[in-house]
Order: sequence, then C-alpha cells, then structure tokens
Amino acid sequence: MRKLLLVPLAAALVFAVPASAATKVVGIKATGFSAANVTINFRDSVKWTNKDKANHQVVANDGSFASPVIAPGRSWTHQFGTAGTFKYHDAFKAALKGTVKVKGPPPAVSLAVTPPIMFFGTTATLSGSISTGAASQPVTLTAQEWGQASPVVLATVLTGAGGTFSFATKPVQYTTYGARWTTASSAPVIVQVAPKMTLKPTRDGRLKVQVIGGRSFWHRHVFLQRLSPFGQWVKVASLALGPRSGKIFRPGPFLPSGTSKIRVFMSINQAGNGLLAGHSGTQLVHTR
Repeated sequence: MRKLLLVPLAAALVFAVPASAATKVVGIKATGFSAANVTINFRDSVKWTNKDKANHQVVANDGSFASPVIAPGRSWTHQFGTAGTFKYHDAFKAALKGTVKVKGPPPAVSLAVTPPIMFFGTTATLSGSISTGAASQPVTLTAQEWGQASPVVLATVLTGAGGTFSFATKPVQYTTYGARWTTASSAPVIVQVAPKMTLKPTRDGRLKVQVIGGRSFWHRHVFLQRLSPFGQWVKVASLALGPRSGKIFRPGPFLPSGTSKIRVFMSINQAGNGLLAGHSGTQLVHTR
C-alpha cells in the first residue's frame, strides 16, 4: 500500500509567502549621509539611521517625503511607491544632501475595446492607459484585419490626464488591435463584425432586404425565418441576393395564414471570411 507523505504546514507556508521588498540602510553622520546616493527597486524602502550625536531630519527637496526629527541612535524608514530620482537634504544641516534613485516597473500599456461584437458601420472605441500615468505620451495603435499578413499603424494618439487615451474607429471585418508605448506592447483586443441587414416594407406591399458589409453579396443567400409558437426561428425560404446585395420579395407564399413575425438571417458561410452571421430586425406580416 502506498504511503501518503505529509509535509509540515509551516514548511509548506515558506514557499507560499512572496519575497518582501528590500530595505537599504543609510547612515546619518556629522559629515554626511552614508551612502549619499543609493539605487533601489520600485516599492523598496530606505532606512535612515542617525549615527551622529545631534538630531537630524530627512526632507525631500520636492516635498514628497519628510521624516520626523531623528534623535541619535534612532531610525526612520520610508517606502518608495513611485519610480524616479528623489533628492533630499537634512533640515538641520542643509549642506548634507543625498539622492535616492528608484527603478520603476517595466513600462506597460493597456488596451480595451467597446463593443467587441458589432454590426458593420458601427463605431468601436479603443481605450487604455500607460503605467506611468503621464500625459502627452505618444501611443501607437495598430490594426490587423482578417487576411492581413501583419499589423499596420492605425493612428498615434497622445495620452491625457492620468496617462489615458482613446480612439474611435470603424472596423469593416474581424480586426485585431494593439497598442505600443516606448518598449511596451499591450495584449491584443479583437472586434468581430456582422453585416448590417435591414428588412423593410415597400409601397406595393412587398418586403426589401438589404445587406451591407463592405463587400458585394451578389449571389449570396439569406434565409427568411419565421418565429414559431415555441419561440424558435424556423427557416421558411432561401433568397438569393441581387447585384446590389438586396432582394425584393413577397413573403406570403412562404408563410401560413394569419400573423407571422419574420426576419432574414445570413449564415457565417454566406457572410464570408472575416464576418459573423447576422440578422435583420423583425416585421409582422398578415397573410390570408
């Protein structure tokens, strides 16, 4: 019989606890800070320890941080949550100066799109932000339509407040979008497009179906559907589209007597590569 090996809980937890941020110690002496210039990583800390016999106070030149008065033998620690270079001085002895250089996380850019599924001719909005939150930063947007070998530049936009950006576009078919900022690239986002289909009555009592999708649908077929009493769309006829991607027809021969709710539907095979299946709005038809 196999034996079950039990790992002590305390030992298991050692591997589950993430490494904590580092702390670099800087001594405060009568002659200056030791070391006067330090480099740390994003979210690391600096601990100032007073090794002098007099009081000292660490103050950032830009006011981003300030310690209380640090008595001899005491310490004060500050964690840096923002990348950059921070110059500081001693409030009691301005000649004592130091610098903390904080290495930030790798640059990052996010990208989202709304809506992700749309009808042809609808506007999609690309939006995102950069990790620094800085304004006036150029972000390059790319687009790769179905069948294209590689992405092409769609636009270059500048970030606004908080490092955010947005751009309106009208994709004509399945399109993959991306964003680039400095050395960073976003995860791709995808928009899927369905043909726009309309079903409207004509003056002589017939119906006209029109399909718009950035291409010709001549000889393609749409399917006339009727809503059954059980709430399902049932195909009742196949209609071939003309040279202008439309068709005028009388629905009566395809429908039972009474009132029917109908629509036209185009399958993904009839729509073609790069487009989704689509359908029109509904019409109520009365037949004898």
